[in-house]
Amino acid sequence: MTVQISAVIISYNEEKNIEDAIRSLSWADEILVVDSESTDRTRELAGSLGARVLINSWQGFSAQKQFAVDSAAHDWIFSLDADERVSPALEKEIREVQENSSRPEAYKIPRLSYYMGREIKHGGWYPDLQLRLFDRRKGKWNGRIVHESVQMEPGSEIRNLRADILHYSVEGAAHHNRMIAERYAPLGARTMHEEGRRTTRSKAIFSGIFAFVRSYILKLGFLDGFPGFCIAYFAAHHSFMKHLMLIELIRTTENPEAPGL
Repeated sequence: MTVQISAVIISYNEEKNIEDAIRSLSWADEILVVDSESTDRTRELAGSLGARVLINSWQGFSAQKQFAVDSAAHDWIFSLDADERVSPALEKEIREVQENSSRPEAYKIPRLSYYMGREIKHGGWYPDLQLRLFDRRKGKWNGRIVHESVQMEPGSEIRNLRADILHYSVEGAAHHNRMIAERYAPLGARTMHEEGRRTTRSKAIFSGIFAFVRSYILKLGFLDGFPGFCIAYFAAHHSFMKHLMLIELIRTTENPEAPGL
């Protein structure tokens, strides 16, 4: 029996991306966009392409994505970010899944990112398997503050698809820097703090050095040329800033009278 799939996207001020994302989902039985009160034309553009649009105040990435899952019309969910696209090869594979009566409970899908105009196949960025196609009766978003993912029930069967989700997240060096400063480093520090982790200035320094070595050398980032070097540099910057922000968070929440860094 053919399974029906709801494709879900969360959005906030994504007028530059939302149309291409939705067009890549034309195969889905439903396209649902959950928007967190955009101030641009995101909702208008999504609705004009036939998506069902809901407005939900921002709850955090994991909670917002779970709201979208719970609001979908069908039990099988395909989750896509606004800066991602379904490749033609992936669409073909998903259609085969829909027709296959012996499917598992979930599928992981490789994600191919583009950076500085080229595909990135090294540095730890690929295949970057993402669990995005799943039966919501068997899985939910895990509630993590950053790097959220779908957690399936114990015993659930998970298979891998071969074709890629295409990822266009980083617009340039300035955007990459802002993403780290405004999102990933603060949220990473907050997650570490809530997990009771500790760090020091020395750990902050060495974490940055190791992040660069891991990305550029151990994960063969040098094979991606100058973009691979930039990715390794920003990986080091991210790791260093995350530890630095954790030091500040510990000081301000646990010992506010202590001197600064």
